[in-house]
Amino acid sequence: MTGASRLGKRSGDDERTAPGRYLKIENIRQPVLVVSKDFFNQSGEIIGCPIFQTGGAGPLHIPIRTDKTEGYVQCEKLALLDLNVRGWAGTDRIPMADIINITDAIQGIFDYV
Repeated sequence: MTGASRLGKRSGDDERTAPGRYLKIENIRQPVLVVSKDFFNQSGEIIGCPIFQTGGAGPLHIPIRTDKTEGYVQCEKLALLDLNVRGWAGTDRIPMADIINITDAIQGIFDYV
């Protein structure tokens, strides 16, 4: 990725890193699904989960499909990624119903009741 794809100054309504957006990030093989909210992403950092094309569905492996990508979001592999220091590009987006399903699975990791 070129320097032009690096994150510059951000505005509060930047759709490029909105929740549910797939990103291709420099030095990471799998696409990453943005799962953090816009207010968090304004810093240039995101929380994301990798999307693998192989694997089985399960409580923490949520199947997703768009015109461009099909695979499984691995919710247990959350990672904080600083887009200010990596090249990246937005590639696709999943529907809101899928975002809710994935964030519910992530929240379930931390529920104690």
